[in-house]
Amino acid sequence: MNATLERWSTRRAFILAVTGAAVGLGNIWRFPYITGENGGAAFLVLYVIFVLLLGLPAMMAEILVGRAGRRSPIQSLGYLAGQAGASRHWQLLGLFGAFTVFCILSFYSVVSGWSIEFFVTAVNGGFTGLGAAEVAAGFEGFLADPGRMTFNHSLFLFMTMTVVAAGVAKGLERLNNLLMPMLYLLLVLLAGYAATTDGFGPALAWLFQPDFSAITPLVVLHAMGHAFFTLAVGACALMAYGAYMPERQSLPRAAGAVAVLDVSVALLAGIAIFSVVFSQGMDPGEGPGLMFVTLPIAFAELPWGSVWLSLFFLLLLLATWTSSINLAEPMVATLQGRGLGRGKSAAVVGLSVWLLGLLSVLSFSTLAEWRPLFGMNAFDLVTTIPTEIFLPVGGLLIGIFAAWVMPQQEARAALGVSEPGFLLWRSVVRWVSIPLAAVVLAAGLL
Repeated sequence: MNATLERWSTRRAFILAVTGAAVGLGNIWRFPYITGENGGAAFLVLYVIFVLLLGLPAMMAEILVGRAGRRSPIQSLGYLAGQAGASRHWQLLGLFGAFTVFCILSFYSVVSGWSIEFFVTAVNGGFTGLGAAEVAAGFEGFLADPGRMTFNHSLFLFMTMTVVAAGVAKGLERLNNLLMPMLYLLLVLLAGYAATTDGFGPALAWLFQPDFSAITPLVVLHAMGHAFFTLAVGACALMAYGAYMPERQSLPRAAGAVAVLDVSVALLAGIAIFSVVFSQGMDPGEGPGLMFVTLPIAFAELPWGSVWLSLFFLLLLLATWTSSINLAEPMVATLQGRGLGRGKSAAVVGLSVWLLGLLSVLSFSTLAEWRPLFGMNAFDLVTTIPTEIFLPVGGLLIGIFAAWVMPQQEARAALGVSEPGFLLWRSVVRWVSIPLAAVVLAAGLL
């Protein structure tokens, strides 16, 4: 089990890569609608608090395990457990993480395929003049068409795996360096456009003037869960990236930069979306349909609406593309660690994810009535169980491994901070992040 020789070429490349893994559907699709459903600014305050207390320390824990091991997640966990005299069974956590990402990427590819469809429709002016019922009917018709759904799912996954197959420097790093700045530019443009609409002031008030009476135990749990989900913690993807981290890079600074960039994407997306929603007098608590039903209607009523809607779905496509590329990497790294070449590993992962994704595709048509567990169809299962149960389990175990099991001198060296800083981080993970992760897991199981 030799240490990997691959590295991100620069500190900036590492930060962009981890940000690319974190930024995606959670920021641009899930954050706006879950904020709308949970009281706006009050939810945002809780979300930021839990990013600091749960998401950021857990993200640092996952990256430092990879950095200390300098191997694939499975090999890093096995190597560090061996160094500590602990059970080698800890390496099963890496396998569990790969399975978690496998499930997530299968539905991620399907939903990202929706962004391809909506981007093409918006560019062609297909939403112009349509009312609410027509947009909703068009979306339902697309979901019920397995041919179109499969084509978009296949195209998106092909886009993803061709980049992963090219390797860390030529594939992931090159694309992250190109697409992440483009993503932020599009966000700033959309937020700038939002500032010209009548809904800009109400959107800012909705997002930044908290009504703490709106906070309920359920709102707190949703904020905790989203802080966990949005930073891509718990699936060992960040562990794989930690193995490629430059030697002299500060892990806390890099993780802090990623957290700031991740939250800023969610805020800019929220400003852009809620400004448009409020300008048309629509309800910000529309739920998951906010992105694919409400926004096309709202943009259609605004000057140059088709152009801005096209840019928005391009933004969503870029975000999901970078995120899926970075999610696929740990699975490919795992197969590489077993002696398979990168190209073949990418092909095996891509085909396997594609096949599982077909269950999600067909959940809206042929398999709509097939509900194998808990009354949920295949799409509901792969969008709920991995994100609400598997990720918290993974994050909880990674936190325990980093703060309690692995050699603490290895953890201290990988974190790269002074002794007081290391003790502070370890205390926060042991006594704050791990218990909070346990609460998120318990909420997912209830």
